[in-house]
Amino acid sequence: MERHAYHIIFWTRIIIMENKKFDVVIFGATSFVGQIMTKHIAETIDNYPNLSWAIAGRSKDKLQTLINELGENFSKLNIFVCDAFDTQKLNKLCESTKVIATTVGPYALYGEALIKACANIGTHYCDLSGEAYWIKDMIVKYGEAAKQSGSKIVNCCGFDSIPSDLGVFELQKYSKEKFGSYAHQIKLGVEKTKGGASGGTLASMIQAVIAAKQDPQLRKEMGNPYNLCPEFSENKLRQNRITSAKFDNDYETWSAPFIMEAINTRVVLRSHLLSNKLYGEDFLYQEQMLMGKGISGYLKSISLVLGIGLFALLVFLTPTRKLLQRFVLPKPGEGPSVEEQKNGFFKISLLGKIKEGETVTLKVSGDTDPGYGCTAKMLTQSALCLAFDFNQDDKIGGFFTPATAMGSSLVSRLTKYAGMTFQVEKCRVD
Repeated sequence: MERHAYHIIFWTRIIIMENKKFDVVIFGATSFVGQIMTKHIAETIDNYPNLSWAIAGRSKDKLQTLINELGENFSKLNIFVCDAFDTQKLNKLCESTKVIATTVGPYALYGEALIKACANIGTHYCDLSGEAYWIKDMIVKYGEAAKQSGSKIVNCCGFDSIPSDLGVFELQKYSKEKFGSYAHQIKLGVEKTKGGASGGTLASMIQAVIAAKQDPQLRKEMGNPYNLCPEFSENKLRQNRITSAKFDNDYETWSAPFIMEAINTRVVLRSHLLSNKLYGEDFLYQEQMLMGKGISGYLKSISLVLGIGLFALLVFLTPTRKLLQRFVLPKPGEGPSVEEQKNGFFKISLLGKIKEGETVTLKVSGDTDPGYGCTAKMLTQSALCLAFDFNQDDKIGGFFTPATAMGSSLVSRLTKYAGMTFQVEKCRVD
């Protein structure tokens, strides 16, 4: 009887997958990043001549206004009016599409119902979440359902954490091809960034602080670099972490903490474990901001450390947090002008050490501001990659990282369509 029920469920899911009307749906299309994504697809639609897509959100009027802004060619673009908590409509939405890309955050507040629907129905999913504690909770709750349905759930498909995750992926691929072995240690240094702080990212960070403040056990878990690996119970290597101003001898510059390290490192280490510890039992990974040489670099490092500490304190204290949210910080849905987005960029350097004494340096760059323009293009290409670059008969589901779900296919898309580069700069043999 149980086997019979299983076969009914299995074939029902196959029928649903074969009858998908859309390749991609952008959920939260009228959010700031969602609008950039929608316009990016519209402006580059000739690159995807067979794309069937739609937009979704909670306001029909705002969705229609967005369609009007796209022009006459998109006047018949399909609309789904759906709230993040409406499980019935979310299920119908998932049954209609192969992939959902969602910008609706903070995800800890608004994301669970959509993840649950995708995992149960077999729809692929990608988002911009940097909320490690929430992602872990979703893995525990819906990981098995996603495996059974064939749904690929891929979080962190923006500036956090694609440059880090795919940067490591590309460096390790080159190391294996060039030297016959993987780097056992990789450092990521942020050289330069230009762009406004994302209101959505800040809102997610604040929500994480609030959750940690209410739960001491959660605070402890947040400090675990393997927090996104609940399926792996074996002992894990102690990782290095930059928490103060420090001179880095490899980069020959002063360094300071990188605020996105709290999610990026966890994504990279999840990729490593999902790949059966491909890079070795002793693989080490760390991230930092590169601040420059001499007294100037030292002072910049100290200033950044103090600034991060002060910001964390102000966010932790409820009265000052509310003042920051009301008068200082950008709100979700707010962002820079189109011109400011175009003038933004980021440059990141990854340095890998191979046991035989060789080192490899790989640079990752983006041609627009990281928090909005680049992030929107990364999420768009992730969705398109999930929709088109894999055999749809592949029923391997679960919670993946960008590197383990899409790897080289996503790197190719980002370099071809999203203005990103992944370039080996130099190799050295000691």
